[in-house]
Amino acid sequence: MFDLVHHPGYVSPAAPGSRFRFDKYGLVMAALRETGAAFRIHEPALMPRRWLEAVHDPAYVEEVLGCTVPKAKERRIGFPITARVSARAQLSPGGTWLAARLALASGFAANSAGGSHHALADTGAGYCVFNDLAVAAHRLIAEGDARRILIVDLDVHQGDGTAALTAGREGIFTFSMHAEKNFPARKARSSHDVPLADGLGDDGYLAILAGALPPILDRFAPDLVLYQAGVDPHRDDRLGRLALSDAGLAARDRFVMREAAARGIPLASTLGGGYGSDRGEDRMAVARRHAATIVTLASAHAEARQDRRPAIFSSLSR
Repeated sequence: MFDLVHHPGYVSPAAPGSRFRFDKYGLVMAALRETGAAFRIHEPALMPRRWLEAVHDPAYVEEVLGCTVPKAKERRIGFPITARVSARAQLSPGGTWLAARLALASGFAANSAGGSHHALADTGAGYCVFNDLAVAAHRLIAEGDARRILIVDLDVHQGDGTAALTAGREGIFTFSMHAEKNFPARKARSSHDVPLADGLGDDGYLAILAGALPPILDRFAPDLVLYQAGVDPHRDDRLGRLALSDAGLAARDRFVMREAAARGIPLASTLGGGYGSDRGEDRMAVARRHAATIVTLASAHAEARQDRRPAIFSSLSR
C-alpha cells in the first residue's frame, strides 16, 4: 500500500474558451482504481500564501488569489483564472509538499496533480499557474525537513520555470531531460540539462538516462527526490516529440525509483504533462499512462524495500 495525495478540488470545470480540461485528474483516480493497487488517500490543504510568495512575485500571487490575472497572462497560462482554478492552483503545491512529507516518512508518495514546471516568478505559462515543485522544495528546506533536494524532470518539455525559480537557491538541484526542439522555445538553464533529439525511442532514451542520473545522485547526495513524471514523452502524445512506448515509460520510472531507493533517498512524484494524440478523444488512455507511472513507482519502491532489509530512508525526525 502506498500514500497518494489527492483532493476533489484538483478537478475543475474547463474554463470558458480553453481546450485544457481538468477532468484528467479525476480520470487518473479512476484509472488507479482499475489497476487494483492499494493506496491511502491524503487530502492536501491550500498552500499558505506566504510560501507562494516566497517563490512567486507577491503581486502575481495576489492576481491569482483575487482572480484578477490580466488577459495577457491568462493567454500565456492557457486558460482563465476562475475561483475554482485559483483554489486548484493553491491545492496543487500543497499536494506536492504533503507528498514530499509523506515520502520522507515512508520512502515514496505520489501527488495525483502537480508538476507545474513552466510557472515563472510573475506569471504562469504552459498550463501552469504556480510552480508546485519550486514552492514545495523551498518550504521543505526552509522548515528543516530536508537540506538538499533533487528535482528530476522527465517531462517532454524543459522545466524552465523550475530552473529559473530555483537558480541560486542553495540545496536545490534541477535535472531536466527533454525534447530539445519542443516548448519552451527559449530554454532556461537547469543545474543539468539533457536535450534530446526528435523521435528518440526507448533504448536510446534509457541509455541516456542511465548515463546522466546516477552521477547526479552520487555527487549531489540529496535528502529527497521530487520527480516530475510527465507521460508526454510517449510516442502518441500530441505535444511530445519523443517516441517512448508504454514499456519505455515503465522502464524509465522503475530506473528512477531503483536508483533513488538504492541510495536510501525518498522520492515523491508529481503528475506532469500528458495530452494524448491528434487522432481523437483519448483522455482515459492518458489517465492510464499517469496511473501506470504511479503504480510502477510504488511497485519498484516496494521491491527495493524487500531487497534492502532493513530499508534505510530519511525520516521526518531527522
